[in-house]
Amino acid sequence: MRCIVVDDEQSALEVLTTFIEQTPFLELVIATTNPIDAIGILQKQSVDVLFLDIHMPQISGLNVAKLVKGKTKVIFTTAYSDHAVDAFDLEAIDYLTKPISYDRFLRAVQKAMNSTSGEGPAITHEKSKEEDFLLIKTENKGKFIKVNVKDIAFVEGLKNYISIYTKEERVITLMNMKDLEERLPSDSFMRVHKSYIISLDKIKMIDGNQIFLHEVKGAVPLGESYRNPFFDALNAKVMGGKK
Repeated sequence: MRCIVVDDEQSALEVLTTFIEQTPFLELVIATTNPIDAIGILQKQSVDVLFLDIHMPQISGLNVAKLVKGKTKVIFTTAYSDHAVDAFDLEAIDYLTKPISYDRFLRAVQKAMNSTSGEGPAITHEKSKEEDFLLIKTENKGKFIKVNVKDIAFVEGLKNYISIYTKEERVITLMNMKDLEERLPSDSFMRVHKSYIISLDKIKMIDGNQIFLHEVKGAVPLGESYRNPFFDALNAKVMGGKK
């Protein structure tokens, strides 16, 4: 995706420029302190994402967004959180509060990739659309793997790392279970053990405290404290007697 960065602070420009350069599927068109330069480029070229600071002396980022509406997807960046509603009204993809972490940056980029058009608000205070794929930063510097959520069979927690298992591969990344659990659709995925999250759609068989899944070998353990919530979630689908 082609990107433009506009911010009146040089340090902020450098941070986002570095993030873009570290991300293989992103291309930096220009990083500038002058919003007029960005507007000029958007009039002539196709740009996928505009990272736009809100508080700038020459012209407000909110006004710039109004001028380029429909020409690109906008991700606002700001040191303040008092313009989130304005960003929502302008149908921005996301709203990043400085200092911006690389993980948070990637989540915003993923939202932009998931968005098929600039129509309709993509920012909500509550998640209104589940992500259909994840961009996983691997142990290899600068390498990312796209994992379709529907392909995930289960997730295993390994101290500070997690392993994501699909039929085809195992992807290891530095992330905690809680963060990933919040990213997965709650109607399709469930924590069944302190170290395991499974796809409910891929359950093949339950035998005591073991859960067998389609497309993967072996079984996932069912933790005792997770047993009742797990069967409560499955209760509507259980046939042939009690658990």
